[in-house]
Amino acid sequence: MSGIFRPGIYRLLSSSLQVKLTPCRGLADIPTTLSSLPTIARNYVKEKANICQPDDVYLCDGSEEENKRFLEIMRRAGIAKPLRKMDNCWLVRTDPADVARVESKTVISTSDKRETVPVPKEGVKGQLGNWLSPAELENALRDRFPGCMEGRTMYIIPFSMGPVGGPISKVGIQVTDSPYVVASMRIMTRMGKDALGAIQGDNFVKCLHSVGLPFSGVSKPLVQNWPCNPSKILISHIPDRNEIASFGSGYGGNSLLGKKCFALRLGSILAKREGWLAEHMLILGITNPQGKKKYVAAAFPSACGKTNLAMMQPTLPGYKVECVGDDIAWMKFDSEGVLRAINPEAGFFGVAPGTCSHTNPNAMKTIQRNTIFTNVAETDDGGVFWEGLEKEVDTSVGVTSWKGEMWTPYNRILAAHPNSRFCAPASQCPSMDPDWESPAGVPISAIIFGGRRPAGVPLVFEANNWRHGVFLGAAMRSEATAAAEHNTKVIMHDPFAMRPFFGYNFADYIDHWLSFDEKPGLQLPKIFHVNWFRKGEDGKFMWPGFGENCRVLDWICRRVDNEDCAVDSPIGRLPKPNALNLEGLDSPVNVDALFSVPVDFWLNECKELETYFSSQLNRDLPPPVAEELRHLGERLQQNA
Repeated sequence: MSGIFRPGIYRLLSSSLQVKLTPCRGLADIPTTLSSLPTIARNYVKEKANICQPDDVYLCDGSEEENKRFLEIMRRAGIAKPLRKMDNCWLVRTDPADVARVESKTVISTSDKRETVPVPKEGVKGQLGNWLSPAELENALRDRFPGCMEGRTMYIIPFSMGPVGGPISKVGIQVTDSPYVVASMRIMTRMGKDALGAIQGDNFVKCLHSVGLPFSGVSKPLVQNWPCNPSKILISHIPDRNEIASFGSGYGGNSLLGKKCFALRLGSILAKREGWLAEHMLILGITNPQGKKKYVAAAFPSACGKTNLAMMQPTLPGYKVECVGDDIAWMKFDSEGVLRAINPEAGFFGVAPGTCSHTNPNAMKTIQRNTIFTNVAETDDGGVFWEGLEKEVDTSVGVTSWKGEMWTPYNRILAAHPNSRFCAPASQCPSMDPDWESPAGVPISAIIFGGRRPAGVPLVFEANNWRHGVFLGAAMRSEATAAAEHNTKVIMHDPFAMRPFFGYNFADYIDHWLSFDEKPGLQLPKIFHVNWFRKGEDGKFMWPGFGENCRVLDWICRRVDNEDCAVDSPIGRLPKPNALNLEGLDSPVNVDALFSVPVDFWLNECKELETYFSSQLNRDLPPPVAEELRHLGERLQQNA
């Protein structure tokens, strides 16, 4: 699909849905129709409307009727098409220049640079966030936003991250000129009248977004009818004003500002200020055959299996795993010292390729209705296809790739983009936990770190204590994935799986985690590290993964109960021989190889970490992390 947008294409809403600003140029006042907005929020909308100069402004109520109208707008504009084989499911194809998070163009702006990013060693490029001075950011915004919504409608989205009114929840207002963003935010957040009612005074996060393409600027056909402005993309965060401004991209975490921008970057700053944690973590509940249930939070980099683990169907008889969230956790210690977690999101924005009935049957059930698919392939009978569905989808009916090209299994092109996504309501997942929307959150017994490590790192090990666990989080490394603009499978440092999402200086972030060990009365969870992705000499994965990962969770839960099933090693506590329940595995695994701790590998790991910490954190490196690294090296030398 390609074509030039007609200025009226976004004016397809019925007159009852339109809210005219009079006059549209040089806005003097917000009409009484928007009087339900609190004064500060109304002033914010007025300010942004004056800058962006939309033709119309509309306040979203989050209703089903409204959602149908937005989907119809996108259908007529050629942005989305209904998938006739599925129930209220829609396909969107983006411009190939707008397919992932753009980390290099994502910035935090504060008056003090060191507040945002560590000072790296001289001559070293910092990798832990991008800082922009307030003056530089102001110039960049002034270069982009004035008049950017000419010919379009500005949509106002009141939304809540977390159950509306909950003690850990936060509210926001996003203004955008993208109906795709509105439809997706309705799935991903609690959007509409209830969230609007929770906005009091200045208690909301301000989110401004534009695709960056006024109608007067559309001089050539849009690629796949997707408006964006790749050369001017900028995703900025202004902590002092609790404000986010994103320009030029209509895709995912660049435009759904409640997700990574609010929930993690600004969220981590709010958490630091208020004494809690905003983390890139799934949350799940696991119940053993005796009916004993525990909740676990786990941090993996994007596209490293969080959704699969969160929705796991365990293979061990008598076990049940239930999902609280698959991507983000907000965690706060309650009055009794228990760490409680909520999923601030209301939907799943999951990676499609690799998702199938074998890897994630619950996800496949979740996405059969009310789902927006982005950059997947389409079958000619009105279904979806991506790499991983070869055994489940009949491609002989004909397949159109994510670029709109005819595709066959013999093509050398991918049917779906590696970062193609499904956006589906969490309430549709058959394994959602009964308490997934509990405002108080669920009690966390264990925290897990992990990533894609093809060599050297055991399947699971336990931190010696909280401080050692914080070190494990800081030391995380993983293969790069397609969730951001990386093209090679290099092993990257991704501390706490938060490298792209830190809202403030990583050294201060470590100190914030360490500080909980010094506060009396807290029931600190045990910390673990996992690696589902270790490969043998034949290049194949040594562990079957997916539903079999419940065996690792079982061992973790037993360790939480202080069962004597672990043995010390230089890197932490490993399962004792035969402590991991392997009964009933379809194929045998090489346990000795899976849990081996090659001294040379780990000594090299220490060198890599020492170089990383000294070059990236330099003088900001917290002493306890340096001490933990030194102790690790000493233990390894003793075992050499």
